Amino acid sequence: MMFRTVESELLNKPVPAPVQAEFAQHEFERLQRFCLMTFAASVGIWLVFDLLVSFKGGQGFTINSILHLALLSALTAAVPFVRSAQQFQILNFAFVVAFCVGARLVLDGTPDDTRPIWSMLVAASVLFCASTLPLSPRAFFGVVALAWVLLFPMMAAQDLLELKGILVVCYALYFTGITVYTFITLRRAKLQNFVMAKTLLQQAYVDALTEIPNRRAFMLNVGSLVPRATAEQDHYLAMVDIDDFKKVNDRYGHDIGDEVLKHVAAGIRRVMGDCQYARLGGEEFGIYLKGMTRAEAEVRIGLLCRSIRDAPSEPPVTISIGVTHMVSGDTLTKALIKADEALYDSKRTGKDKYTFHQAPCQPEGSP
Repeated sequence: MMFRTVESELLNKPVPAPVQAEFAQHEFERLQRFCLMTFAASVGIWLVFDLLVSFKGGQGFTINSILHLALLSALTAAVPFVRSAQQFQILNFAFVVAFCVGARLVLDGTPDDTRPIWSMLVAASVLFCASTLPLSPRAFFGVVALAWVLLFPMMAAQDLLELKGILVVCYALYFTGITVYTFITLRRAKLQNFVMAKTLLQQAYVDALTEIPNRRAFMLNVGSLVPRATAEQDHYLAMVDIDDFKKVNDRYGHDIGDEVLKHVAAGIRRVMGDCQYARLGGEEFGIYLKGMTRAEAEVRIGLLCRSIRDAPSEPPVTISIGVTHMVSGDTLTKALIKADEALYDSKRTGKDKYTFHQAPCQPEGSP
């Protein structure tokens, strides 16, 4: 029931243009190898078609056939180097133009009575292949218009008043209609699924109040980085806690408390934008500083303290921070414990400051 409610709410909202662009890029990246296979198969189909029609029509495999085969092969070879969905739309349009123009040159040498059927088969192949590719509606309708402009005159070579001509045109209209309908329906379904997945992932990994990553996201992202922490490249983990947050809630109410949480989250995002950070729960935040020296980490953490303290806020807000230097063998859980111990020292010794975790002294003679 909950799934249907969320789905209904999302489907009734228009999809913003940036999300549509993100979907187009995502779909292209997932299907790029499939696009390459489709282009390669189309080149193979065009070659077989050219050989059959050329030799059946008695005109042979001409220099035009060789040039078009080379052009189609070059366009196919360019697919792996395309990086954006928009670039692929242009490449696909060029491929369709080359395919259809080449087909027309071949069909010009065939008998008049077979030309409409051959041209209809070519158009059907072009439209079907285009409907499977990650194209925008505008790009797909461009392919449809191109196929009709370049190939319909050859379909109409047969007298349209004769039964054969009527059947060819009716089939062409039917196939075009069903292909367009299928493309639009499937693309809308894929777009809706993308929006659903994006929304659910955001709810699962982004804190709804502060709009920064939550604990689950932090544990996942930082957990994959922790094993790489070495003595050659310093890594630091910081725990941030809002000073006297309980008093803020008790005195001003939870609505103001929420604003304080947003205020601190915005400061963390502003100062630590190139680091991994998250709201771990309550008034606690985590920050992972990768590849910094201790001096660099101190500068950044000190800047965060000042930024929160000096930023306009009612009531005034300060934070305490505990920092631990991660060494080889540390797990994320162990590092969080050490950072929390350092955070306690910051709280105990005055608040509005940061403290680095001090490793316990080893007894003399210990390994």
